[in-house]
Formats: sequence, structure tokens, C-alpha cells
Amino acid sequence: MPAKVEKTIFSAEVRRKDMSENELLEAIERYVNGEMTAAERAHFEILRNENPEINSKVTEHKHFTGLIRQYGERLELEKRLNAIHDEIDVHTLEDELMIHPSWIVNLWRNHHSKISVAASIAIFAVLCTLFFTGYLSNREVNYLRLRGEVAKINQKADKINDQLNNLKRPKKTYDNPGKYRGTGFAITASGLIATNYHVIEGADSVYVQNAAGKSFKAKVIHSEPENDIAILRIEDTAFRNLGVIPYTFKRAQSDLAESVYTYGYSQESPVYDDGKLTSANGLNGDSLNYQISIPINPGNSGGPLMDSRGNVIGIIQAKQTQMEGVHFAVKASYLLNAIDSLDNKVNLNYKNTLASFNTVQQVKKLKNYVFMIKVYNQ
Repeated sequence: MPAKVEKTIFSAEVRRKDMSENELLEAIERYVNGEMTAAERAHFEILRNENPEINSKVTEHKHFTGLIRQYGERLELEKRLNAIHDEIDVHTLEDELMIHPSWIVNLWRNHHSKISVAASIAIFAVLCTLFFTGYLSNREVNYLRLRGEVAKINQKADKINDQLNNLKRPKKTYDNPGKYRGTGFAITASGLIATNYHVIEGADSVYVQNAAGKSFKAKVIHSEPENDIAILRIEDTAFRNLGVIPYTFKRAQSDLAESVYTYGYSQESPVYDDGKLTSANGLNGDSLNYQISIPINPGNSGGPLMDSRGNVIGIIQAKQTQMEGVHFAVKASYLLNAIDSLDNKVNLNYKNTLASFNTVQQVKKLKNYVFMIKVYNQ
């Protein structure tokens, strides 16, 4: 058939008043799919420019065709998302938080990025269904249906996200301490914390809690089992700089009969205890420790041993001994050696602002620099 005659026939078909919606959709589909002849396509371009309604339908058809293509490519991902949702059992959520914190973390790390596309996939499914069931010919009615379906999809996606956000951090475990609770104290304003090695030994995760009751995730960056020393670093975006450390660390040997005290978490709230330095060595002449007469309880482990001038002279050890009333503290010189061995240089405070204060005032200052240490196991 000559091109001029073919063009005339095609033009007549498109311009007919009684042309059905399906016939128009068929013509649009041939145009979008590149199935028209060159003459038909050229004439159809003219019709698009002359007829805004036809041009609008072509645009809609291209848009939905693209959605269908994307939907087909993401069917497998939708199946995976459904499987993930089945893994989340709301009724046993609290038990999982208490028993399997590592499972929770892994679930969040492996799947949280997929949740962000869950709503998009579901919306594609609804759009494609409406398209094949006459969306273009019943736009007003289907628009209302679409809004309702999308609202339901968004509610479901929000519910999944809320569940995974609740799994992200084991908040409930703060109310249920794990293997051990001890004390630690700040080395630097930026969040380096000193404590005993036996406090954090075998821990899967470590948190430090300040006097205001706020907990922060911490990481063990250095440990010396032989000296019972551990250094932690607070790694939590909620943590704020502590300000200048008010005490210094004494490397020189302290004197017998010197008045000493400690401040730590043998209970949920901080406790002050004082006494005397009774020996320059530990059991059997062990030079690692001081012997002290301070009453000590398990939660005191890792707390600072202070002299009357506000110097840190040791780290409290709350290990049980066979001698009643006799306790020990690791000398501060060993802690300083541990700090010196860190990969990154640590700038310690060398100005003791506690020296001019009495004990009551010193303890008030210490409050913001001494932490409860909580450790957890799977």
C-alpha cells in the first residue's frame, strides 16, 4: 500500500469520534514499542502535538510500562522481603533481645537496606494491577483505590521498619546486667576509660553508664590480663566531650599510712569509701599492687584509688582475698605504661585542679568522670 494512502487510513482511524479506548491504547502501545512504520510514526507525532489528550495518554503509558519493567526485575527481592518479615516474631521479641543480641544485630545489618524499597515494590504491584484492569479508562475511580492501597502499604512498611529499629540496639539489656558490673574512670575527655581486665573479660559487648544514667557503647582497645588493666573507648554518637579531666595520674610510689579513698559503683548509685594505704606491695611482695584498708565490694573493681590531693594512684581490685579487710589496687604507674603503649599518643592532663579542694568537693567533681561498666554475653 502506498505510504500516502497508508497515512490517510491511519489518520482517519485515529481521528474517528467513535474510536474505542482499547483501539487508542493499541495504537499508543504500537507507537511506544516501535512497531509503527516510519510514516505512521511521523503522523502520530503530529497527532500528539495537536491533541493534548493523546499526548497525555502516551506519557502515562510510557510511565506505567517503565514501572512494569522494574516490577518484573524486583519480584525476587519481594520474595526475600516477605521471608525477612516472617523472621520477625513480635511475640518473642523481648526474649530475642535478652538471649540473642548478636542475631538481632546481624538481622539489622543484613536486611535494613532492603526495607527501604519494600514500599516501592508493593506500590509497583498495585500500579501494574490497576493498569491491566483498565486504570487508564477509569482514572478517577482507580485513583481513589490507588490512594487506599498505597496507604495500607506504607503502614505495613512503617511497621516493619519500627520492628527492625527496635531490634537495632539491645536497650532492655541495661535492666539486666550480664556477667559482671564494675567501675571505670576517664583517662581523657574524649572518652578513653580505664578499668580492670577481669571486669570486661569474655564480654561480647561493653557499655558505660554515667552518673545521669545514660549508657554509651564502648570498645576494648587495650588489655593486659597479667596486670589486670583494660582501656576502653566510648564509641557512641550520643556521647559528648567530658571537658578537662580534673585529676592527674601519679607515677611515683605513694607512702604508707597515706589517706586514700575510692568512688565507684558497688551499688546502682555511686559509693564513697576511704581508708589507708597499708603496704607498698601486694601479696608475697607483688610490686604490681598497693595493699589498702578500704572496704571493697565487687562493683568497685576498676574504680580509681585517690589520694587526699586528688591524684589517681591506682585502680581498685575487688577480688576476694583470704585476709578479711585486706584489699588491693593496681598501681597507677602500670596504667601509665599501658597508656604509653597505645598506638595513638594520648595527651594526659598534668594540672590537678582537685588539689585545692577538700574531699567532699573532690568527690562532687569526680561524679562526671567515673562510670559504671556493664558487660554482656550472648
